[in-house]
Amino acid sequence: MAHDLKMDLSSVFAGSSVLYVVMGFWAPVLATAFARFGARRVMMGGTILAALGFLLLASSGGPFLYFAGWVTLGTAGSATLTTAAYIMLNELAGPNAKRAIGGLMLLTGLASSVFWPIASVLAKAVGWQAICVIYAAMMMLVSLPLYVFGLPAKTISATQNLHAISNAAPNVPRRKSTFYLMAAAITLNAFVTFGFSAIFIELLKAVGLPAMQAVVFGSALGVIQVGARAVDFLGGGKWDGISTGIFAGIALPVAMGLLILGQGSHSAVVVFVILYGLGSGALAVARATIPLSFYDKAEYASAASRIALPINLISAVAPPLFIALLTRLGNDALLEVAILCSGTALALLLLLARRRPAPDSAALAT
Repeated sequence: MAHDLKMDLSSVFAGSSVLYVVMGFWAPVLATAFARFGARRVMMGGTILAALGFLLLASSGGPFLYFAGWVTLGTAGSATLTTAAYIMLNELAGPNAKRAIGGLMLLTGLASSVFWPIASVLAKAVGWQAICVIYAAMMMLVSLPLYVFGLPAKTISATQNLHAISNAAPNVPRRKSTFYLMAAAITLNAFVTFGFSAIFIELLKAVGLPAMQAVVFGSALGVIQVGARAVDFLGGGKWDGISTGIFAGIALPVAMGLLILGQGSHSAVVVFVILYGLGSGALAVARATIPLSFYDKAEYASAASRIALPINLISAVAPPLFIALLTRLGNDALLEVAILCSGTALALLLLLARRRPAPDSAALAT
């Protein structure tokens, strides 16, 4: 792509950072659209926009259309990807939304394992521009018909959404501190997990593993993360998102502390990969389901969209910061920063747990 676009490699990779930033800024703007029109209609519009974004990438011959394509895909992503999907499942499943979201995550956790090899084969056969055209066609011929014909035309009505938000307005000042605690805890953990996802193999090499072993351990991480999601899915009716987040919040700093103390020993690396994989896999579920502990159907869309802004911005910022820490200050400094962030997030989650509404209470958290 860099060769065809006459761009340097770092600029090409910046496209995905643009995607995350644009998604983040659109998320709170779309909260009203989700509440007024429902997730199904928003996702239909976003899917059409995603097809346009892929066509812009396919036709790009330089930076202008290339980044225009990523801006379009970022806008579409805010309307169709994870936050939108969780809002849709919340509309459909209501009290069972946590289990539904966990089930979806089992499938999305395997997405890269399936589509990266397919994309690699297609790239060698037809080129990256043709892959973008194929993706655009999939948006219009697979995804859009599924939204139009495969989902209920109505879930929670716009009137119900707006009425619930209006009724909740007097409590908003009392809930602000709870929302900020939740957003800070989720964002700090996202900073760690998104940062590690980009530099995980480099970290393992820095602690002393040969390159091939680092790749093997890195590949095993995805399987462990999906396994953690499966465990959470099977026990979805027994604990809520905060409980899942607290378990993950304990596993992450313990894993990183053991890696520091182990000084790169093989056993320390194995324990680190297992604990970190379990913790980060569970955190992916917790990020989506913690708001369910405090917000009902109508308010979940607004809360999830507002939290998506800092999460997407952190997704864009974390990888370069982590690789800078690793290359300039060393792996111990990186792990210590990550422990500080994870430990702070855990403390915030423990505070949130004390504010969790009683199961039989209809009131929202105060």
